Amino acid sequence: MGSLGRQDPTYDYIVVGGGSSGCTVAARLSEDPDCKVLLLEAGARDWNPYIHLPVCYYKTTKGPLTWDFALSSQVHQDGITPPYTQARVLGGGSSINAQVYIRGVAADYDHWEASGCPGWSYQDVLPYFMRAEANERFADTYHGTDGPLGVSDQRHTHPLSKAFIKACQEYGMPYNADFNGHDQRGTGLYQVTNRNGRRCSAAVAYLGAARKRPNLEVRTGCVVRRIVIEGGRAVGIEGVTGKRPFFARAEREVVLTAGAISTPKLLMLSGIGPAKHLSAHGIRSVVDLPGVGQNFHDHLDIFMMYNVTRIESYDVYKKAHRQVWAGLQYALFRNGPISATVVEGGAFWPADGNDPSTDIQFHFLAGTGIEAVTGDQSTGNGCTLNAYLVRPRSRGTVSLASADLARAPVIDPNFLSEKFDLDHTVESVRIGQDIMARPSMSKYIANEFMPGPAVRNRADYETYVRRESRSGYHPVGTCRMGEDDLAVVDPELRVRGVDGLRVADASIMPRLVSGNTNAPTIMIGEKASDLLKGNRKAMTPVTTGLAYAAE
Repeated sequence: MGSLGRQDPTYDYIVVGGGSSGCTVAARLSEDPDCKVLLLEAGARDWNPYIHLPVCYYKTTKGPLTWDFALSSQVHQDGITPPYTQARVLGGGSSINAQVYIRGVAADYDHWEASGCPGWSYQDVLPYFMRAEANERFADTYHGTDGPLGVSDQRHTHPLSKAFIKACQEYGMPYNADFNGHDQRGTGLYQVTNRNGRRCSAAVAYLGAARKRPNLEVRTGCVVRRIVIEGGRAVGIEGVTGKRPFFARAEREVVLTAGAISTPKLLMLSGIGPAKHLSAHGIRSVVDLPGVGQNFHDHLDIFMMYNVTRIESYDVYKKAHRQVWAGLQYALFRNGPISATVVEGGAFWPADGNDPSTDIQFHFLAGTGIEAVTGDQSTGNGCTLNAYLVRPRSRGTVSLASADLARAPVIDPNFLSEKFDLDHTVESVRIGQDIMARPSMSKYIANEFMPGPAVRNRADYETYVRRESRSGYHPVGTCRMGEDDLAVVDPELRVRGVDGLRVADASIMPRLVSGNTNAPTIMIGEKASDLLKGNRKAMTPVTTGLAYAAE
C-alpha cells in the first residue's frame, strides 16, 4: 500500500474525522502533554453562526455543512432515493443535529455485551456517559455535573409542546422528568446539548480549551484518501487538502472516527473489507474483512403534520419582522424562540401498550417545514409529530460506487425489508394520531394534512409509510464490534487483521440504541480514549442499587 517518508510530519495518534467521537478522542488523548495528536476533518471549522443558535438546526441540516449523499433506490419504498444528510463540519452531527440528549436504555448495552462485546454493558458504559456530562439540573447516580458536554433544560418551550405532553398523559402515558434516568417510558420535555442558550457541540465541548494545547493540531478541509499500511500495521494516512496531497505518520495508532458512512468507505479504499467487492473496483485486498459495510441500519422516521388554530407556532418566525423581535430578545436575554431547539416534547412508548418495554420514540415539533412534504397543504401555522421504531430489524449495506475518492458510497439501509418494521411503523402513526386527537392538543388542531383523511384502512397506512417515511439520520453498525467472523473490530475497537488501527464511532454499534445517537457516540469516544491510553481500570463501574428499567 505504499510507504511514508521520514520527512512526513509525525504524531503519536492520528484521528480521522472531527465529529462527535473524533473531537472527544482527540481532546482526551491530548490531555497528556507528551502525546502529539492530529485531528483531521473533511469539512470546515464550525464558524457558521447558524451552528451555534439552537433554533437554526433546520438550516444546518441542508447545504454546505453536509455531504451530498442520497440513498440508493429503496426497494421496499417504491424505489425512492431521498437525500441522506450527514455532517461535513467540525463537530460532525453534534454541530447540525436537533440537540436531543438521549442515551438509550440499559438493555441496549447489555445486549451489546451479550452479543460478544465484553466491557460494553450498561454498568460499564454509564461512567463514560457521566464523565462526559455537565448536567445543569440532575446530579444523581445517572448524571454527571463536571464534564465538558453541556446538557440543559430548554430555555424556551413552546406552549404547543406543553400541550403535546398533556395529550400524551391523557392518552395514558406517565410523565417522565428524565428519559435518561431509571426508566425511559413516558412523556416529557427533552434535555438538550445546550449551554447558556447556545448549542454545545462536541467541537465546543471538547475542543474549546483543547485547541490551545501545543500538542493538538486540528486540520479542517482535509479529506483522507487512504490509511497507509506497512508490514500489517497502520503507520499513517494519505490525504488531500484542496488539491494538495498531504501525508502524516502515526507512531502509535490511527483512529477512525468518520462515522458509519465514511469510515467503512475509507477502510475499503485502503484495501480493508470484502475482498471480492474490493477486487471488483480494482482495489488490492490487504485484509479480507467481509463485515466492513454490512449490518448497516438506521431509524426510519415517519411524521404526522397538522395546521393549527388559536395559537401561533414557530412557523410565524419565517416573517422578517418576527425574526427581528426574536433576535433582539435573544441578544438581550439569551432566551426566546432563537434559544429553542424546536424538537421539544417527546415520548417513549410500546407499540403494544401492555408491553413493559418501549419500542417507539416520538419527537414533537411546534412547527412545520423541517420535514419534506408531498404537496403544499400547510397554512403556514402548524406542528409536526415524528415517530420511529427504536430497534428496527431491517439491515442494509454501505459499499463502494468506485475506487474514486470523490464518489459517494452506495448507501442502502434497505428500509422496511422486515415486515416487523413496517407493522410497528404503521402502529406508531396510529398511536401518534390518537395522541394528537386528545383534548389538550385537539383544541388547537385545524386539520391533519399528513397523512390526512384519505388514509383510512391498513393498506392506506402501509402505502403512506412506504411513500413518506425517511431516515432519522442515525446510521450505525457498518464496522460492527464483536468476536465473530463478521465483526470488524474487537471489543477494544481494534480492526481485525491490522495493528495500530482502531474504529471509534457509531459504526461499531452492534445494534441501534433506543433513541438519538449523539450521546452514545460521544460515550464511545470517551471509552475509546481510555482504551487507547490503556486505562482499563480507570473507570469504576457504577453500582447504585437502583434498577434501570429493563427493555
